[in-house]
Amino acid sequence: LFHQTFDSTMQAMMARVAVRRSSLSCGHIRCLSTPSLKETLIAQMPAKQAALKALKKEHGSKIVDKVTIDQLVGGARSIKAMLWETSLLDPIEGIRFRGYTIPELQEKLPTLTMKKGEEPLPEGLFWLLLTGEIPTKDQVDSLTADLHSRAKLPSHVESTIRSFPKGMHPMTQLSSAILALQTDSVFAAEYAKGCHKSTYWEHSYEDIMNLLARLPEVCALIYRCTYFDGVVPPYDSSLDYSGNFCKMLGVNDPSFEELMRLYIVIHSDHEGGNASAHTCHLVGSTLSDPYLSLSASMNALAGPLHGLANQEVLGWLLGLQATLKEQGKPVTPESITEFAWATLKAGKVIPGYGHAVLRKTDPRYTSQREFALKHMPDDPLFHVVNTVYEVMPGVLTEHGKTKNPYPNVDSHSGVLLMHYGFDKYDYYTVLFGLGRAYGVLAQLFWDRALGLPLERPKSVTSEWINNFLDKNPDGL
Repeated sequence: LFHQTFDSTMQAMMARVAVRRSSLSCGHIRCLSTPSLKETLIAQMPAKQAALKALKKEHGSKIVDKVTIDQLVGGARSIKAMLWETSLLDPIEGIRFRGYTIPELQEKLPTLTMKKGEEPLPEGLFWLLLTGEIPTKDQVDSLTADLHSRAKLPSHVESTIRSFPKGMHPMTQLSSAILALQTDSVFAAEYAKGCHKSTYWEHSYEDIMNLLARLPEVCALIYRCTYFDGVVPPYDSSLDYSGNFCKMLGVNDPSFEELMRLYIVIHSDHEGGNASAHTCHLVGSTLSDPYLSLSASMNALAGPLHGLANQEVLGWLLGLQATLKEQGKPVTPESITEFAWATLKAGKVIPGYGHAVLRKTDPRYTSQREFALKHMPDDPLFHVVNTVYEVMPGVLTEHGKTKNPYPNVDSHSGVLLMHYGFDKYDYYTVLFGLGRAYGVLAQLFWDRALGLPLERPKSVTSEWINNFLDKNPDGL
C-alpha cells in the first residue's frame, strides 16, 4: 500500500511540476531544460526506493560484519550498522563525497565566478550530496536564490538569541536557537494533521531547506551579540551563501569568503558514524523533525572529543608559540620536538592528531594547508603548524600510543581563521556546525524519502558478556 500511494503521489507531483515548468521561459528563474533541486529529487526517488526494496528482499539476511567484545565496549568502532548515502570514509584515502575526493570537488563543482583555482560553492556541494550529481552553475544559482527566499527568521528567534545570558557558550546558543526555529516546522505541523507517510519526505524537504537558509543569520547573530555590539549587517541576497554569511559576521574580505566556502565544504560530511551525524540520524529516525534532529546533532558536535577539538588545537598552538617566544627559541623542528615531548611526558595529548578511522593525513587538513600556502604562506602561526606537521608524526610514532600519528581537520582550521583576525576561537565550532548541517540534513532527507526505520540497536550488560564467554570461550 505504501508503494502504491508513493507512486501515485509521485505521478501527481510530476504532473504539477510539468505544468509549472511549461509556464516558465528562459528569461525567468531557469531554462526549461534545467530541473530544480526538488524536481531532480522527485525524479530520482522511485528508482532509489525500488532499489532499496530489492536489496532487502534479495540480500537482507546476508552477513556483512562481525562484532568483537572490543568493539562492543569500545564505542562501536568500525561496526557496519548504518546506511549513509552522502559520503564514505576510507582509512587510507580519506573522505569521498558521493564518490568525489576533495580535490575533485574543487575541480568539478561550480565556483563563484567559475575561474580556475576558486573554492567550490557550498550550495553546489549540497546539490551533490542530495542528488549524487554535479550541478551546473545555473542550478547552483537557482538553489542560492531559493535559499535566500526562505531566509527570513521567525520574529521571536532574534529576540531569543539576544536574550541569552552573557557567558553562554556559542554552541549552546546555536542548539537553542535551532530549537526556537522549530516553531516553523512544516513536518511537525503536517504530521500533527495526520499526513500519509509517503509525504514525509516532502515536508522534511521544506524544513531542511528553510533551516539551511536561516542558519547563516542565526550564526551571525550569535557572533555579533556574544563578542560585539549586537549589530548585524543587513542580509544581502545579491551574494552567494558564504559571501552573505561573511558580510553578516562583519568580515568584508574576498579571501575570507573563499576560506568560508572551503570551510563549509570540507566540514559538511564525514560519513554517518561520527557523533554529530549519527545523532541527527538517530533522532530523525524517531520522526523528530529536522529542527529537533539538527539541534541534537549540534549538541554532539559541541563535545571536546568531536567538534570542540578545533579550539583546543588552537589553544595548544598559541601556547606553544608563546612558550617558545618566552624562552627565546625560534620555531624549528628541534624546538617543536622538545615541546611535544614535554607535553606527552606530562600525560597530555597532542590535539589535532589522530582519528578514529583515518590512518593517514586527513585530506581536509591537506586542503587547508594548500589554502594557506596560496593565501598566507608567511603567516607566523602557519609556520608553527607547518613545522609541527613536519615532526609530529615521527614523535607520535616513537611515543607508540596512537594508531594514527597524522593530523586531522582540526589541526589546521583555527590557524586560517586567526589569520583574518577571526580570533574568537570558542565560536569556531559554530562554523563547523554550519558546515556539518549540509551533510546531516542531506542524509536526513533520504532517511525520510527511503522510509528508513527507527534505529534500535541491542545493548547488553557486563554480566551478559561474562555469561556468553562462559558458554562460548572462543566466541562465535
